[in-house]
Amino acid sequence: MRDVGITILPEFFQNEGVEAVLDNVVARAGATAIATSPYVMEPSPEGQGSREPPADAGAGKVRLLDRPLWGRRELWVRTAPSYAPDDRLYAGLRYQPAAPTALTEREGGVVAAAIRAARQRGLQTQLQVQAAIPPGYRVQFGGPVEEDRPALPDGQSPGGRVDNNGSLASPHVLAYTQALLRDLARAYPEVDAIRIDWPEYPPYSFDSVFFDFSGHAATAMTAMGFDVERMRRDVAALRIRLARHAAEGRLGGGDAWSLLVRDMADLPGSLDWLNAKARIVTQFIASCQEALREESGGRIALMPQAFPHPFALLSGFDYAAVARLGVPAIGSKLYTMHWPMMVRVHGEEIAALAQDADRNRLGADIGSFFDLSERPGDYGALDGVNYPEPDERHPAGAKSQARKIRTAQAQAGDVPVYAFAHGYGPLDDMRERCAIAFEAARGRIWMNRYAYLSDAKLDAIGSVTGAGR
Repeated sequence: MRDVGITILPEFFQNEGVEAVLDNVVARAGATAIATSPYVMEPSPEGQGSREPPADAGAGKVRLLDRPLWGRRELWVRTAPSYAPDDRLYAGLRYQPAAPTALTEREGGVVAAAIRAARQRGLQTQLQVQAAIPPGYRVQFGGPVEEDRPALPDGQSPGGRVDNNGSLASPHVLAYTQALLRDLARAYPEVDAIRIDWPEYPPYSFDSVFFDFSGHAATAMTAMGFDVERMRRDVAALRIRLARHAAEGRLGGGDAWSLLVRDMADLPGSLDWLNAKARIVTQFIASCQEALREESGGRIALMPQAFPHPFALLSGFDYAAVARLGVPAIGSKLYTMHWPMMVRVHGEEIAALAQDADRNRLGADIGSFFDLSERPGDYGALDGVNYPEPDERHPAGAKSQARKIRTAQAQAGDVPVYAFAHGYGPLDDMRERCAIAFEAARGRIWMNRYAYLSDAKLDAIGSVTGAGR
């Protein structure tokens, strides 16, 4: 089979025109599906709104767009919803949708026009929203209040995160996401699926691995029958043990995961914590799926997209459990430009906990632990691990990328797993990563995002999938 999706955010329909964009992705890349999001955008003065491309907590400031917006490859922007939310759905909720503005009235119709035009061409259509970042339209615009933030065992909730997800145990975050899904089903009834991004605890940093001990999570875990105080003690101890292992150079060996299992056996509350986290995540997805099914009569599917193995074990995303919910497909993200950023952030936090850590090998050890590359030299001294520049290949091995997708598919059973590859980076590197993802996922791929897909890159996708012009 061959399924080729392209994520096209609304600003490119605004800039290049709906028909021109669709002509491009179909003719060049052989797209069979598109995804967009329910907002519209306009340029803003420097420092107001958010940088485009996203800065990824500062590390991604090196990124530039392949396809200019309003004539620029980097700029500041602001957004507005592309539709008028149904306020009745959010009555009494802690989180409220963004209010429509003059930008909504002027440009908002482009999203419905893109969905309609894509369907007329026989393309599948999807909307992508954030699972736990109200108001949910884009990562950079929103976030939870303090009470709804995920927390470490000591109750602290570090700031400066890439994802800014709320606690998936928060009834307020869940209620808003359910209302958003219902709202979108009413506003865009023609769409085939709604994708929720990060329905998990994204492990971008060492600290975020040890979420979630917020008040909401503690309440949920207690209701499940777990001893939350034992979990706090054991997970706090596990955090220190892992930092010590890293300082001693024990994370980079072939037995690193066996060592982790032994540690968790010594600290049984940490095993309960992983179990509880996965149950919280799975229940969140099930509740979202039920709301969308009820609102759309089952016509609009819910598709979660999440981190791949072994990150998913730590994020709480259990591919097998989510597959049993009956979702039609799962997206597994190979966003490889984030991997060195994650290694650097994990390493810096580990070095702060274990100040005798050898920075000359810490990057390589963390890269090995997460199975990021089998190529010598991709990861080494921590100070040399950085977010790749636009013309730098990504430090991601072919076998490592393929293993992540195949592991996800093995866990998901009969539910298809789509590889989500990223267009950022030089042409040859992107082509290679696209080919790896396409083969590993048995012909099911989504490319994120049109912003980084020059015409040459679209042609390369078509050549890989055998469907381009």
